[in-house]
Amino acid sequence: MARRGIAVAAVAAVAAALMLGGTAPGAGAQPFRSEATGIDPGDFVRFVTNPLLPFKPGTVFTYRGLKDGEVTHERVAVLHRTKRILGVRATVVHDVTRHLGRLLEETEDWYAQDKHGNVWYFGEDTKSYENGHVSTEGSWEAGVHGAVPGVVMEADPHAPDAYRQEFYKGHAEDMAWVVRRGGSIRVPFGRVDQVLVSLEWSRLEPQVIDRKIYARGLGIVREASASGPREILELVGVDRP
Repeated sequence: MARRGIAVAAVAAVAAALMLGGTAPGAGAQPFRSEATGIDPGDFVRFVTNPLLPFKPGTVFTYRGLKDGEVTHERVAVLHRTKRILGVRATVVHDVTRHLGRLLEETEDWYAQDKHGNVWYFGEDTKSYENGHVSTEGSWEAGVHGAVPGVVMEADPHAPDAYRQEFYKGHAEDMAWVVRRGGSIRVPFGRVDQVLVSLEWSRLEPQVIDRKIYARGLGIVREASASGPREILELVGVDRP
């Protein structure tokens, strides 16, 4: 419990720094360039190959987890299709979450990698289904209504790097803080090494914090709530093209 309290306090401090327009410890200017000078399509490459968040078209990741007291199954497919945003050709990732065969959420995410190896997030088209209602809250696209892209994985992340992952004021304001790099973890998929641990949260829900673990060659292998409603998600399998 004491460690969790320290983590929450530290995240709050980093969040406060970012809210005031500053850069958190370890955060360079690169992740915030889009807000200052705009995106240059010439700075981006065709494929997302960052070892800690690779999105090779045709790859399908399968996850199992718990959300709102329900066992969930999530399928994340990297499509061969792309979407051009701000002149950048972004990779489309299709994410579907189900419970007992019932569709809970369906999202199309858009990612692109720059020449330095940073993976940028250009937005999402998301739909959540509950009691016969469909909500698109959280959907956004860089360049529309003042939304700007952010960085979801640095080319060479190290603690205590902190950065903004997305920004659409009042709708999508996620941020991340790298807390550890190195070590191993076992998930249903198997034992994975050379992991990266980060705490990720939204300025819109500052008390809800997720602890995410990334592994080389796989991306996210485990995600669990560090604060807020109990949720967990673990990698079960990977189908590669």
